[in-house]
Amino acid sequence: MFTDSVEITVSSGKGGAGCVAFRREKFVLNGGPNGGDGGKGGDIWFKCDNNTHTLSKFSRKMHIKADNGRPGEGSNMTGKSGAKKVIIVPPGTQIVDVDTGEVLLDMVEDGQEVRFLEGGKGGLGNTHFKSPTNQRPTYAQPGQKGETRSIRLELKLIADVGLVGFPNVGKSTLISTVSNARPEIANYEFTTLTPKLGQVNIGDYESFVMADIPGIIGGAHEGKGLGIKFLRHIERTKTLLFMIDLASYRDLKEQIEVLKQEVSKFSDKLGSSKYAIALTRVDIVNPDDVGSMVKEFIKMMGLEPSDSKDFDFDTQLPYFIQESADETLGYEREKPYFISPISSATHKNIEPLKYALFNLIQDSRKG
Repeated sequence: MFTDSVEITVSSGKGGAGCVAFRREKFVLNGGPNGGDGGKGGDIWFKCDNNTHTLSKFSRKMHIKADNGRPGEGSNMTGKSGAKKVIIVPPGTQIVDVDTGEVLLDMVEDGQEVRFLEGGKGGLGNTHFKSPTNQRPTYAQPGQKGETRSIRLELKLIADVGLVGFPNVGKSTLISTVSNARPEIANYEFTTLTPKLGQVNIGDYESFVMADIPGIIGGAHEGKGLGIKFLRHIERTKTLLFMIDLASYRDLKEQIEVLKQEVSKFSDKLGSSKYAIALTRVDIVNPDDVGSMVKEFIKMMGLEPSDSKDFDFDTQLPYFIQESADETLGYEREKPYFISPISSATHKNIEPLKYALFNLIQDSRKG
């Protein structure tokens, strides 16, 4: 079961009480106070682990507590400190305060470990309160209480490329073709009900991560369809691949305009991300019509198809690639980095697509 948002309560441990004790030993007259201090309460820590992929283990409303410190003992013996509690979460988990909505922690790197709540201090034993005027103190401090907070864990997947498209546009087919992901694929809408990650290998030493989220429809940012529930899983990505279906009953212009609008309304930052466009399912379209449809779409975007032979569809390369006018400024975010017709079923343009995306990702990482 994929769970990406849960509410839990966490409490650090209470400090142990200080001890009231006096030295009692043969041949030692008037032994003074020797009560030890209480042990410190356990801390609450969060740890990020790549081997964890969901928050399902927290799906029940849980109250996670660290151990309390043990009381002090005689002979100035300090009580045992409470063991810390380490809560393991997947990369991309945000810890949010339930009451204020403030993001308290953002766990993004494997192995990242952060103390969230500190345990209460142990109380001082009576040996700390002896004085010339009070040589037999009968008082010791109680341990301090631990902290308690109600928090929400929100998982936002971390990927280099986020696939954005209407339902049944071919996102699952693409990610299964280029990566090790194996999502459900069927000829009906909303086959993808949970986000999927796949690693795309570029040669022997390079790779990037691609995220497939459930299809977007108009009004998704308001919660329509699967809507906002999964849009957040591409919020961290700096690069988007809009997938436009050449064989869909929806107009091509309508598809790109609705998708860009929904992404922008959900997040201004996401709306300004660098992006590319893949025109999918060319294997279903009449081969004689593909060229004219693609060129018409490029002109509709206010762009010009590339005249170079290197970008010809018949040579397995994109029709349009944005040329960076200034190395210091990079590529214009208002324009797609490239527009390319593809077919995941026949692997048409899939290899060039992978390398073009990798180039865009490298540029985004520099920026």
